[in-house]
Amino acid sequence: MTVTSQTPSAAVRAAAEGWRRASSSRARRTALAGWLFVLPGFAVYGLVMLYPAVQTVLLSLQDWTIVPGQESPWVGLANYAEALQDPVFLRSLVNAAAYTAFTVPLQVVIGLFLAVLLDGYLPGRVLFRVLFYLPVVSSWVVVSLLFRYIFASDDSLANSVVVNLLHLSGSNVAWFQQRWTAMLAIALLGTWKGIGWSMLIFLAALTAVPVELKEAAALDGAGAVRRFRYVSLPAIRSALSVVFILLFIGGFNVFISVQLMTGGGPSNATQVPLTYMYQQAFDFLDFSYGSAVSFILTGTVLALSALQYWWTRRREAL
Repeated sequence: MTVTSQTPSAAVRAAAEGWRRASSSRARRTALAGWLFVLPGFAVYGLVMLYPAVQTVLLSLQDWTIVPGQESPWVGLANYAEALQDPVFLRSLVNAAAYTAFTVPLQVVIGLFLAVLLDGYLPGRVLFRVLFYLPVVSSWVVVSLLFRYIFASDDSLANSVVVNLLHLSGSNVAWFQQRWTAMLAIALLGTWKGIGWSMLIFLAALTAVPVELKEAAALDGAGAVRRFRYVSLPAIRSALSVVFILLFIGGFNVFISVQLMTGGGPSNATQVPLTYMYQQAFDFLDFSYGSAVSFILTGTVLALSALQYWWTRRREAL
C-alpha cells in the first residue's frame, strides 16, 4: 500500500489557503451584516433627500405648471439664465453676502472671547454658559417676532437706545422702511442668536488643550494673552475652520428671520435667496424658477465653502 504524504511547504500552503478562505468568508459575512444595518438608513436618506433633490433638478429644467392635464415643456437652462439676469435675485445674493460678512466675524470673535472667559476659573461660569447658550435653543419664530417688535415702531426699544442713550440719530429711525437699516436689524438678531453656538464649540476645543502646555508657558513667563496666542489658538485652529465654514453656510441660508421681520420688503429690498425662492415657488407658483434659484444658491455656497476650506487648510499648513 502506498502512503501519500505532503512536504512541509505543501502543508503550510494548504493551511494558508484554508485560512484565507475562512477569512474571506468571515469578511463577506461581516460586510453583509454591515450593509443590512446601513441599508435602512440609506433607503430613508434616498427617499427623503436624494429623490426630492433629483426631482427638483428636473423641475428646474422645465416650465412646470401646477394645472393638471397641461404639459410642462423642457426649457433646459433657461430658468438659470433668467435668474442670473434677475436684478432682484442678484440683490438677494448681495444681501445674503452682507448679512454673512456682518454676522460671521462677530459670532466668531465674541464667541471665542466668551469661551476663553468661561474656560477659566470664573465664578458662576456654569450659569453663564447656560445663559449665553439660551438664544441658540430659542425658537427662530419667537425671537424673530420679538426683534420685529423691538425695531418696529417709532417709540420702540431700538429707537430709545439709538436716539436717547447713544445719540446716534436726531430722530427716530424707520428701521424696516430702508434696505440697510432693515438688514442691520436682521443681522443683529442673527449675531445674538449664534454667539452661544460658537462659544460652545470653542469652549469644547479649549478644554481639550493640554493643561501641561499652558503651565509650561506660564513657567516661561508668558502672560494670559501670550499663552492664548501661542498655545491655545494654534490648538483650536481646526475648530475655527469648522465654525467659519458652518457659519458661512448658515449665513447664506438665512430665511426665517427675514421672512418674519420684513418679508423681503420694502419693494424686495431685503430679499435673500431663500425668501426669494419661497416667494417665486409658493406665492407666484413658479416652482421651476424657484428650483433654479435654489440650485444656484447651492452651487454658490458649495464653491465659496470649498474655497474657504482650501484657504484655511493652506493657512494651517504654513
